[in-house]
Amino acid sequence: MPVLTRVRAAEGPLAQVPGALLLAVPQGGDPGFDPGLPVDELLSFHEAKGEAGEIISLPVRLEGTLRELLLYGIGDGSPAALRKAGAALARRAKGKDLLAVQAPEGDLTAFTEGALLAGYDFSMKTGEGRKPVGEIVLVGGEPSARGEVLAAAAALARDLSNTPSLEKCPAWMAEQAVALAREAGLEVRIRDERDLEAEGFGGLLAVGSGSPRPPRLIELTYAPEGASGHIVLVGKGITFDTGGISIKPSAAMQTMKTDMSGGAVVMGVMSALRALDVRVKVTGLIPSAENAFSGSAMRPSDVITHYGGTTSEVLNTDAEGRLVLADALAYADKQLDPDLVVDIATLTGAAKLALGLRHGALFANDTELAAALLEASSRADEPLWRMPMTEDYRVAIESQVADVSNIEKRGFGGGAIMAALFLEKFVGDRRWAHLDVAGPARGGEGATGYGVRLFLEWLTSAPTYPTASA
Repeated sequence: MPVLTRVRAAEGPLAQVPGALLLAVPQGGDPGFDPGLPVDELLSFHEAKGEAGEIISLPVRLEGTLRELLLYGIGDGSPAALRKAGAALARRAKGKDLLAVQAPEGDLTAFTEGALLAGYDFSMKTGEGRKPVGEIVLVGGEPSARGEVLAAAAALARDLSNTPSLEKCPAWMAEQAVALAREAGLEVRIRDERDLEAEGFGGLLAVGSGSPRPPRLIELTYAPEGASGHIVLVGKGITFDTGGISIKPSAAMQTMKTDMSGGAVVMGVMSALRALDVRVKVTGLIPSAENAFSGSAMRPSDVITHYGGTTSEVLNTDAEGRLVLADALAYADKQLDPDLVVDIATLTGAAKLALGLRHGALFANDTELAAALLEASSRADEPLWRMPMTEDYRVAIESQVADVSNIEKRGFGGGAIMAALFLEKFVGDRRWAHLDVAGPARGGEGATGYGVRLFLEWLTSAPTYPTASA
């Protein structure tokens, strides 16, 4: 669902915010009234350390009304700590109409962002659930407009990914993109199955061939006046992945409605570019298909001719994401002439095994680009870990009948590296990075929107593109 919590500023004192029965003050801060309790002793009793996310609750009586005072920790006051503190307060206030907060010192962008995203919930239940806090009133600080934009973009990506695949198909994704373009001032072009066949997008057509719901290629363009360069973002848009004829076990399919999380991230990013006044031209490509199994589905041993003519041998139909990404990357290289290309995908279980649920795997053919993404990931608290592009492994994806195989030969391992090497075949000489986010894109309660804030930090932090190649 979209962000429902409203954040606004108010003049103090904190206790006089109308209707506020829930008050929050940084540990060690001055609430502006006498709580009537030995606060320091209570903090000591609770062994409070002031860590980010730590909350101590105290009952206080003000003007005859019993209220709850939350003493919240902000850790070292870094953006990551304030993001965590804001999230903890919003979770604590779920179901309440209003939370009055004495603003912490530091980055209110991160604080605002954390508070708003903590209230996110995707539910199709018919009953009433615990709603996010209706309003957060900041006393002594202004809410961050940037934080609100970042949170809304991430929530959009979560919504798209969490939508069940009964409703979500490539055509549905295209409809969402058209609506997004209208709202965010973007140009949009949708290629349907006839366009894809006419233009030679063989990877998308092959992956979508087993489903009655045909593929789409979504192209969104943001082109500000005086743009300093051109970046293409590519997001995997597999709306459901059965594995195809190389079928997955049923338990492994339960999260596959989120296999288009990369595409959702790209759409989330595109939604925020105008609001953040990004000064670089950005094209978002989402190759979208449903990987189903049927008599018309692609088979192991099939050979695909991708956009631009490169061929790939299908050794496993469950390695389908790289096949649709290959078409989009080749199209970007041959037709869009970008300065940089970056793709994001829930691509391999190998990346999740290597790095777990917190870090995304970063592959890049350019040191400077990799460094910029790593720096942005740190600021956004969406961590990346750079992985090697091992030249010696290329022999593992050689094919006797095509230019490349879609998975590695037995005995090599390194599945995430092999997928990156496969994709590199389609980027030409472009500066390129690949984010494999199979781990952090999914959390315990559904899609996380991982990558949206990372990309927006990156796109808004550097003054010009392209910079000199390293």
